[in-house]
Amino acid sequence: MTLLGIVTFGAGSGPERFARGDALARRAEHAGFDSVWVSELYNRSATIPMATLATATERVQIGTNIAYGVGRSPLMWAAEARDLDELSSGRIILGLGNGTKTMMEQWHGVPGDAPAVRMEELVVVLRKLWRLHEGPVAHDGRFYRLNLRPTADTPPPFRERLPIYTAGVQPRMIQTAGRVADGVVGHPMFTKLYIDEIVRPALAAGAEKTGRDPSEIAIAGVLMCAVDEDLELARRRLAFAAGQYAASRVYDTLFELHGWSAQKAVISDAVRNGDEAGVVAAVPDEILDAVGVVCRPGELPEHVERHSADYDHLSLVTPPWGMTAEEAESATAVLIDGMSESLAQRREKTPVSG
Repeated sequence: MTLLGIVTFGAGSGPERFARGDALARRAEHAGFDSVWVSELYNRSATIPMATLATATERVQIGTNIAYGVGRSPLMWAAEARDLDELSSGRIILGLGNGTKTMMEQWHGVPGDAPAVRMEELVVVLRKLWRLHEGPVAHDGRFYRLNLRPTADTPPPFRERLPIYTAGVQPRMIQTAGRVADGVVGHPMFTKLYIDEIVRPALAAGAEKTGRDPSEIAIAGVLMCAVDEDLELARRRLAFAAGQYAASRVYDTLFELHGWSAQKAVISDAVRNGDEAGVVAAVPDEILDAVGVVCRPGELPEHVERHSADYDHLSLVTPPWGMTAEEAESATAVLIDGMSESLAQRREKTPVSG
């Protein structure tokens, strides 16, 4: 059974923003979602909202989709993850990504070369630091160096193993998850064809490098959902978001795989020219159907079920471009409520363990 999550955040500012984010997470937990996810950008962290969500909820897993692996040292990542996992009673999923080469170099001030190798090394160091209670940790690698000898007793972490997912779009980054992570965090533009032709083979190739079973590595997806009684408005919202991604060369392989290169070129021109109407008009329904959902509230469960078959863990998100924070928060509540009846029926059918 595919686990279902929701990407949450709060609108507003000051303490109100966190309170509203917590309220949305409780709403999702009450509706029956398995997880809530937060992200970070240049002006918002992921770990602080995770801490408030840990105290606001009781059951749901709390994940980062994604946090910047290069944004903190391995030592501080391990320390914050220990605290968050303890605060949540073992409900944290640490989803890490590098961002683009430009983000790495211009936002975080680190070289943008060999991002996959950097991420693999980071996960390895995090695993060592997670076992700091067993003794000193020494590491001398290409990107990270540390020699840590605890000066006092170090208690063990709340859980023996912290779930770490790594993000990837291109095959080599996806291989990283296969080599060292517990799961791969997919991109909102992933399609069934891309998962079958690119993601699964790359995961298997990475797993083979380190003698792992690829079936044990979770595929976590993100599904963009534009849900409104006004279907034309919903379509415009999803088309605009998909268009922003289409303009990036990062997704050339995906568009080529589907035979959408010509459409991508038209979309990219419209994005470069700042022609919002042109962007929306240039994204065909075929692309929208493959990457996301456009529907009325009562139709959401059937669309989610169609997409969830490709994933072990699927998180719903409103279109991440073109809406105000308040509009996105309201739209997220619509997603939660739109899935509540379906999730209640799923709970009734799920046997109680023990």
